[in-house]
Amino acid sequence: MRIDETLLNEAKAYAARSGRSLNSVMEDALRQLLNRSTEVAERPRVELITSTARPGFRLDIQERLDAGEKLEHIGYDLDDQERIQEGRHAAR
Repeated sequence: MRIDETLLNEAKAYAARSGRSLNSVMEDALRQLLNRSTEVAERPRVELITSTARPGFRLDIQERLDAGEKLEHIGYDLDDQERIQEGRHAAR
């Protein structure tokens, strides 16, 4: 077996700092690698939700951007409009 010299030196230094033998450090590293690959194989598959929406901004926002307004300013306006609507709903 051949181990990359740089990796071996790092493992030796780690073992020395930890007060452990090189053999125990290598065994632990192999155990972790094998356990991790088993855990990954046993994980349930994740299905990602996809959207049918077209990328981009709403038409009214895109028109304002095309007219030269900054998105930051449009965002402030939208926040203000939401607050006004929330106030109207709360007053009812």
